[in-house]
Amino acid sequence: MDYIDYYKTLGITKSATEAEIKKAYRKLARKYHPDLNPNDKEAEAKFKEINEANEVLGNPENRKKYDKYGKDWKHADEFEKAGYDPNQQQYSKQRQDNSNYSNYSGEDFSESDFSDFFNSMYGSRRSSKSQAKYRGPDFNAELQLDLTSAYTTHKQNLTVNGKNIRITIPAGVENGQIIKIPGHGGPGANGGPNGDLYITFVVANNSDFKREGNNLYADVDLDLYTAVLGGEILVNTFDSKVKIKVPPETQPGTKVKLKGKGFPVYKKENQFGDLYITYTIKIPTKLSEKEKELFKELSKIRNHE
Repeated sequence: MDYIDYYKTLGITKSATEAEIKKAYRKLARKYHPDLNPNDKEAEAKFKEINEANEVLGNPENRKKYDKYGKDWKHADEFEKAGYDPNQQQYSKQRQDNSNYSNYSGEDFSESDFSDFFNSMYGSRRSSKSQAKYRGPDFNAELQLDLTSAYTTHKQNLTVNGKNIRITIPAGVENGQIIKIPGHGGPGANGGPNGDLYITFVVANNSDFKREGNNLYADVDLDLYTAVLGGEILVNTFDSKVKIKVPPETQPGTKVKLKGKGFPVYKKENQFGDLYITYTIKIPTKLSEKEKELFKELSKIRNHE
């Protein structure tokens, strides 16, 4: 297995922070995602490399092993049990006394000898029926939805690493939410289990409502006459319309809660948040002469009270 510089794959330096790694991965994953590059084998291969790099560098424990053992990072535990430290370039004193390694000459290992060391010490066991099984790498992907789609439970097809997957997206999924699809990551080694697929949802708001968790917020215009005299108005909810009563002398900025008219609660059947509306008073324009006279008369009445 050739050495792959995962830092170079993500276009970052070895001193990169976890946040910088995540940012670099997401940028490249969007660029090379198979859904955006259909039938592009080169982009598909690049996307696979990016996911592999993120699997290693995005996990602090894996990254530590990779920085120390390079391409053989998956066998770090076995190297450490054997007492080999690549930074010291020698066996630990504790393991030198072990009879299983009595033929060790004391010579230093070079980086190119690393795989030879593993093969010579563990080759027979790896080729036997008791060969160690390794879990496949996890994959990460982003799925973009609009708020209307997130309002209802629905099925959607996506392509991950060249494979088509049909998943059910529950109503109420939130922007930035991550769900796990077990067994749809990379294949395991030596009969080990597949990794998992982690999907991050990017939910764009295509509505006139503001969403905060399960609650929705909206501004509703009231004409001056209804605000002053009261009445009944028709208000848009996310998926329908409802009539509500407006009390007389309603002031600008008045807030009203419509219980259960918000967004669906994730994986909670028939449960919804609330809708909060805020009234804005719409001042009439292009008044007729008669209307102006009536307003002047009203002003005189109010000023003499």
